[in-house]
Amino acid sequence: MIRIDSVTKRYPDGTVAVDRLSLEIPDRSITVLVGPSGCGKTTTLRMINRMVEPTEGTILLDGKDILRQPVNTLRRSMGYVIQNAGLFQHRTIIDNIATVPRLLGWSKDKARERARELMERVGLDAALAKRYPYQLSGGQQQRVGVARALAADPPVLLMDEPFSAVDPIVRKGLQDELLRIQEELGKTIVFVTHDIDEAVKIGTMVAVMRTGGRLAQYAPPAELLSDPADAFVEDFLGADRGVRRLSFFPSTGLELTMAPVVTADAGTERADTDAEFLLVTDADGRPLGWTEPEGLGGNGRLLSYGRPFVVGTDSLRAALDCAVLSPTGWAVAVDTDGKVAGVVSQQTIAEAIRGAHARGLTDAKVAG
Repeated sequence: MIRIDSVTKRYPDGTVAVDRLSLEIPDRSITVLVGPSGCGKTTTLRMINRMVEPTEGTILLDGKDILRQPVNTLRRSMGYVIQNAGLFQHRTIIDNIATVPRLLGWSKDKARERARELMERVGLDAALAKRYPYQLSGGQQQRVGVARALAADPPVLLMDEPFSAVDPIVRKGLQDELLRIQEELGKTIVFVTHDIDEAVKIGTMVAVMRTGGRLAQYAPPAELLSDPADAFVEDFLGADRGVRRLSFFPSTGLELTMAPVVTADAGTERADTDAEFLLVTDADGRPLGWTEPEGLGGNGRLLSYGRPFVVGTDSLRAALDCAVLSPTGWAVAVDTDGKVAGVVSQQTIAEAIRGAHARGLTDAKVAG
């Protein structure tokens, strides 16, 4: 969909913001531009819709040079989402979302109908339609920004650090929402962030850029974490890149056991007394907490099980995190209904991690 070919942006004072950048941005995917301040990621994004004009090089959109297209037509063919949403404060939420369709000549009724559809798609309550931006939370405003960018159904969506101004919990929710929407709509998304965790989570491809607008590495997230191109990329990824890489290994093959799992009404004679701790569930099989065998039948307090992971859905990283958070060192696995599917020890998870790394090395050797 988008090809950036030897593009440079040089300002009149001689400052080079982007230096001979070349990128092939895949269709119907999320390509993330990430790097430190001053690396040219926002400048690159803005050159795609000509908010900034390139000094040299060519940018092709669907095989056509963007410089040969009317700038207003080009921009209306792309959704654009920025930090703090950039909403019109004097317009209601529904009219904010309907902005671009109205500019394209849609009737008010048709544009508002489209806005209502998108409010539902991005997880906004229909009751918010007649409110104004200042009456919404930061996370809700960002959802409005995404809905507005999608209103005219553009093939390309440009997102400039859209979630950086909200708190971590809201940010995670917005990232998950973006991935869900992308799975449904399949847009070509170019996303700018300075947060490598965000880049790894949402990116199909990740472009790590150096100060001065030069490309350091362009690869899928798993490859980036397993094989950084040089010391700069390795340092930017951080010391815990090995743990991040576990996000790409599924928990499907973990060996679970039900031996230490008992219901709340179990007596001590029904307990597996070889186990130091037992996981107590309710009558429906949902976890309540850990206890020592002699604590069954209401004779002892329950220890928190931390949080469970969904077996087969969550990654090895999630399973390891659950085991680390558990006071017993055992992670609790549940099915999609929240019922206990078994428990797994840190040792078993570690063995699975070693196996996953070994398979990764083998795959890399074969690919090489």
